[in-house]
Amino acid sequence: MKHIIIGTAGHIDHGKTTLIKALTGRNTDRLKEEQQRGITIDLGFTWFDLNDGTHCGIIDVPGHEKFINNMVAGVVGMDLVLMVVAADEGIMPQTREHLDILELLGIEKSILVLNKCDLVDEEWIDMVEMDAREELSGTIMENAPCVRVSSVTGEGLEELKAIILEMVRDKVEAKDVNSIPRLPIDRVFSIPGFGTIVTGTLLSGSITKGETLTVFPVGKSSKVRNIQVHETNQEICEAGQRVALNIPNIRRDEIYRGCVLAPANSMENTTLIDVNLQILKSSTRTIRNRERFHLFTGTSEILCRAILLDKQELKPGETGLAQLLCEEEIVVKRGDRFVVRFYSPLETSGGGVILESNPRKKKRFNEGVIDELKRKKSGSLTDVCELNIRAVTDDLVPLKELSKQMSHSAAELKPCLDELVERGALVEFPLKKDTWYWHADNAFIVEQEIARALKNFYEKYPYRYGIPKAEIHNTFMKKVRLNVFDSCVNYMVSTGTLRIQDEYVCLADFEITKDETFADIEQLLTQQFEEAGYLLLRFSEVDKKQYSDEVVTDVLHILIDEGKMVRVGIELEMYTMKHFMDAAEAKVRKHFETEDLLTIKQVREMFETNRKCAKPIIEYMDVIKVTKKVGAETERVAYI
Repeated sequence: MKHIIIGTAGHIDHGKTTLIKALTGRNTDRLKEEQQRGITIDLGFTWFDLNDGTHCGIIDVPGHEKFINNMVAGVVGMDLVLMVVAADEGIMPQTREHLDILELLGIEKSILVLNKCDLVDEEWIDMVEMDAREELSGTIMENAPCVRVSSVTGEGLEELKAIILEMVRDKVEAKDVNSIPRLPIDRVFSIPGFGTIVTGTLLSGSITKGETLTVFPVGKSSKVRNIQVHETNQEICEAGQRVALNIPNIRRDEIYRGCVLAPANSMENTTLIDVNLQILKSSTRTIRNRERFHLFTGTSEILCRAILLDKQELKPGETGLAQLLCEEEIVVKRGDRFVVRFYSPLETSGGGVILESNPRKKKRFNEGVIDELKRKKSGSLTDVCELNIRAVTDDLVPLKELSKQMSHSAAELKPCLDELVERGALVEFPLKKDTWYWHADNAFIVEQEIARALKNFYEKYPYRYGIPKAEIHNTFMKKVRLNVFDSCVNYMVSTGTLRIQDEYVCLADFEITKDETFADIEQLLTQQFEEAGYLLLRFSEVDKKQYSDEVVTDVLHILIDEGKMVRVGIELEMYTMKHFMDAAEAKVRKHFETEDLLTIKQVREMFETNRKCAKPIIEYMDVIKVTKKVGAETERVAYI
């Protein structure tokens, strides 16, 4: 199912907020000052449903030039933009700046909405639309559909919804929910009794209630206590949704707009970014080396300096390679879009695409540096390697198969793969016959699926350590070869998510909770085994009172692992206290000090038990290598 985010753009007082209220029935101006002044200052959020049931989140951005920073923060994650132009005024300066920002941030799907059509006649509207088309020629909105509406009378609203539905169905691509979750935070507040709440548009992946996430670049972590999507509690939220998360372990004053919520170790703070920088044709300034800017990316706004790497200066309409030296730590990913505005006076001058989020410092006009950045810009062999490996979600990719698939030798690909491993994009498993690669996103997804399965498992079976490795393999990584699967499990253990106990996969921090039920069953078993002595009991002979066989079995296995009780016998499994068998071992060893042979009859007499129990006792002595069979089934000699 697609999750759609629609945004507004346009000049102040062109009716963006009124249009949203007409579409949704809700006023997005929540601040007292906004309502008093009749203008949008900060971001507003609401939602509505299309005729096919698709849920659309909608973001209302400020139109005033003083609040462009808030407008840019709202654009992140938008799928479709309604460019609102008042029919009585036409395109105005902020309309053009908003259009430039949308183009720089790669928001290409848009609808031109001529609003306030009830204030002017048809002939005037025709003229305004014609002027708008001329203004938009050569921009991302050149071929955008145009709808005439009145937010007051309701004229054109149904037509607008129909066009939105058509574009959502045919042109808007679904977000990637199968990757590492990333939530740029655009609002932070607190509610008494609940703690800190953050909101934002989830750019990728999914977030589950109870999941632990880290706030970058702050470095604080918290479990997600609650998730809300469109004011409704949810167990999970997915990419493309407007979400509110309750993260109670972090104070409100420790988080700010521009922080990013993501899993621990999935991102890295940086103050240096490689970029492809484009200066707007409409800009009136020439950019020189070390020019100071306001940098906007995601919901972040920080100061930076542009180090031009391949040119002395950038004139309006020109593009160049640069490093942005940030004055504060930030977290970004390759491929993210950004906008830069002049430091003083504030005006949008350009933007572009992030080529590398954690690069090394580079020298200007160095041919190797420029060539490297050009490969990043165009999509290098390394990028193609990563894309091919990431596409295989149900298996790992061997180097030999990748070489065949890409028509490149292993020697050509290995440096690219080594770079991806070093960057943390791939996990490498060098085995005897080949080297296998697992994309970090795919590894993370499998790891989280197993962790969720184990959490559900523990709710059902609180007295079991975990799920058998074989079952994990068949359920989550069926196509992965067993030897490769073992390496994958060892990797997930190394990340601190899982641990292995015997042949069971467990959550790393899971411990058996010895509650009242556990204690009662332990006492029940202890009492019966102590009373029985060497008249060992089969499981079916144990009086389990009101408890099920399943629960009693689970507790018994834990007590055996702890060395309090023991299972004896091969053909017939029986149970007793461990100290009885320790005493039996001592007696048998003493017997062999004077005798060469031990029979089952002697065992029966030695422990005052019956033949049914004597045989399992002697079989236990075989297992612990105190005795061994010689010829006859009933005779044993000392194990040497």
